Amino acid sequence: MGVAVNMGAQCMCTFGTGPAPIKVTSQAKALEDGKPAATIQDAAPITNVGPFAMCTTQTNPAVAAATAAALGVPTPAPCVPVTSGMWIQPNTKVLIDGKPALTQDCKLMCTYGGQITIINPGQTKVLT
Repeated sequence: MGVAVNMGAQCMCTFGTGPAPIKVTSQAKALEDGKPAATIQDAAPITNVGPFAMCTTQTNPAVAAATAAALGVPTPAPCVPVTSGMWIQPNTKVLIDGKPALTQDCKLMCTYGGQITIINPGQTKVLT
């Protein structure tokens, strides 16, 4: 069981330099604290998961290019997340519009190797 995530929650990537908001687009009927509750399908880059300020991993082509241009000095580049799939470790006991609810303990992977986690779920109710 975990804390339910809703619109406006904050997440963070292991290679990002700042948090990003979560936008709920998978459903609009179920509310938590008056805001749409998120499901594991709210995982699309930019649409659901915003940029994490700057990216620091060399597996990101933009960071690799910026580092090469700086003669090998590690140089971050603007983050444009490239998520792969849906959030994992969902709470399968609670369904919202037929989809597993997104909880604070879920993780999302970025194609460049980062792991995205929820740092602020947007509210404090625990799902049972």
